[in-house]
Amino acid sequence: MSLKRWLYIPVILIVLGLLQWACSALLLDGPIRQGPYYYQILILAGINIILAVSLNLTNGVAGQFSIGHAGFFAVGAYVAACISVYGGPGIHSLLGFMPGDAQGAALLVLAMIGGVLAAALAGLVVGIPSLRLRGDYLAIVTLGFGEIIRVLILNIEAVGGARGFIGIPKLSNFFWVFGGVVAAILIIRNLTRSGYGRALLSIREDEIAAQAMGIPVTRYKVMAFVISAAFAGMAGALFGHFTMYLHTNSFTFVKSFEIIIMIALGGLGSLSGAVLGAIVITVLPELFREFSEYRMVIYSLALILIMIFRPQGLLGNASLLGRKRGGK
Repeated sequence: MSLKRWLYIPVILIVLGLLQWACSALLLDGPIRQGPYYYQILILAGINIILAVSLNLTNGVAGQFSIGHAGFFAVGAYVAACISVYGGPGIHSLLGFMPGDAQGAALLVLAMIGGVLAAALAGLVVGIPSLRLRGDYLAIVTLGFGEIIRVLILNIEAVGGARGFIGIPKLSNFFWVFGGVVAAILIIRNLTRSGYGRALLSIREDEIAAQAMGIPVTRYKVMAFVISAAFAGMAGALFGHFTMYLHTNSFTFVKSFEIIIMIALGGLGSLSGAVLGAIVITVLPELFREFSEYRMVIYSLALILIMIFRPQGLLGNASLLGRKRGGK
């Protein structure tokens, strides 16, 4: 990375810090009615963007069909929560010379690293045997993995079991969530534009031809799966430290399908589409909340109409990030 690009990092951090201050002043402590509610929607939209962008690498760019993304989301959330809850006192004692906010930031970073590594390891364990499969078989394997993780968590008393995991410190906020959004978008964008990304696109278009050209297909697919799982783990860590409570109901197969809808709605394989789809799927149900019992019917009908009249997604082949996505 050139020196000019490194200079963007402090600028991004300053902008995120100013936006965090503005959100706190206007939504949490300001005069805006229902400000905390809007702030929560904003945070959940950011977490969903990370999930959608990460799954887009596997399902959109590499052309695989994984429907167990909520499992990696859960692994990252619970591992990060365990680090902050059980390791938090020791970490705070070691960092006693630092201000309280700096200690919280350091604890969140350590928890996020643990969540990311655990989710990446889970992606590797699942990816090595399953990514030799294709289509429906891969979907079934990944769906089964997600359910195995959920059932295991339900039977682990150390993380609350069926009662849920409580006592998680609230360390996540706008700064950390949208810092994660920026990191996920930039890293995956650069990956898809590299030689590695072009290899994944060739695998998506014709796996047999890519293998004949000497591309190690299984290794590349596993790498994409691991990277995707790692970012899902990061989203889980941010989610747990914002809600301060985790329960397996947040990580069912319905959540996996919701993430798939996000990337399909925006445009499968489009990074900008994944961002747009995540925002729409987060905000749309809230817009229909006033209709009470008809809310989910209207929401589902809107999705069906979009899929009928715009099957390529809202953005299709277009990109808001300066370049069209690969593909036909």
